[in-house]
Amino acid sequence: MKNKSGRILITGGGGYIGYVATKLLANNGFEVKVVDTFYWGREILGDMKKKIDIVQKDIRDITGRDLKDVDSVVHTAGLSNDPMADFNPKANLKINHLATVRLAKLCKKNGIKKFIFASSASIYDKGLSGPNIIQSEDSEVVPRAPYSISKFMAERKLLKLKDKDFCPVVLRQGTVYGFSPRMRYDLVVNTMLKDALVKGEIYVYCRGQEWRPLIDVTDIARAYVAVIKSSDKKINGQIFNLVYKNYNILDLAKIIKKVLVAKKITYPKIIVDGQRRRPRSYQISGKKIKKILGWQPEVSVEDSVRHMLTKIRSGEFTNYNHPRFYNIEWMKLLVSISDTLKKVKRVF
Repeated sequence: MKNKSGRILITGGGGYIGYVATKLLANNGFEVKVVDTFYWGREILGDMKKKIDIVQKDIRDITGRDLKDVDSVVHTAGLSNDPMADFNPKANLKINHLATVRLAKLCKKNGIKKFIFASSASIYDKGLSGPNIIQSEDSEVVPRAPYSISKFMAERKLLKLKDKDFCPVVLRQGTVYGFSPRMRYDLVVNTMLKDALVKGEIYVYCRGQEWRPLIDVTDIARAYVAVIKSSDKKINGQIFNLVYKNYNILDLAKIIKKVLVAKKITYPKIIVDGQRRRPRSYQISGKKIKKILGWQPEVSVEDSVRHMLTKIRSGEFTNYNHPRFYNIEWMKLLVSISDTLKKVKRVF
């Protein structure tokens, strides 16, 4: 049965969050169209290919034709973390900021009502030197890194487009954890679990003093659905934080260890490193989205880790060192291959 909320275009629908969101939207009766570069390949979509429309395209190249008959856009595409942004700051600015604004303007021009932007709670990061407070959507924001700066710049331009016919919504997502068929082992919970399984050790840096707001990938997808189904009057021009809970990093390591010990899989040693590296520490409040939309996350770290263990132990995701599980390593590999192919006329 088709959903009365109509046809949804999701950018980055082949990504870590995007795939989970695409599947949930399709299973909720929405007509779904995915636009993605598919850096990690289209096979990730599997049987979903029969249920959705697919366009393989860079978001910088989206045209009005791609937006035909679309009612709402969920914009998840972009460079996804600090290492990716630092690797190519110019591309980070073009993709995360300029391409987002261009797409939003194109949506508005083509009569699309709702535009959901997957932003990042990393814009709240004050480091270990800043006050350790729980920050709301109204808190002062001074992003420190190229990735978070690009997201914040896009937010500000996007919200200025708000009017009675165009409804932009910003979701500041906490650090994500959990299983996705486009699996990542470069996210803090997933990394700790991987290291415990591979090395029997969980590494904690900055003496374990960092705090991080965390949320499961399935809960993020559920939030997209909730926003799409909500009335424009409630959400137009709004910013919502998405967080299950704020975790001290050392406490997080202990939680993951407890799950592994309870399941008698391994008894990992927690190694606390005093090296400060580049600390990221911040806490956020998720009260606003609960108050306005009645939505709240459901998947705890413990439940998510147990689910990941089930999927990982099936054998498909145990090639832990493969670069495809680490966004920056995969991107570096693609760039290297691309440079090589420019110089090679043919492979065979």
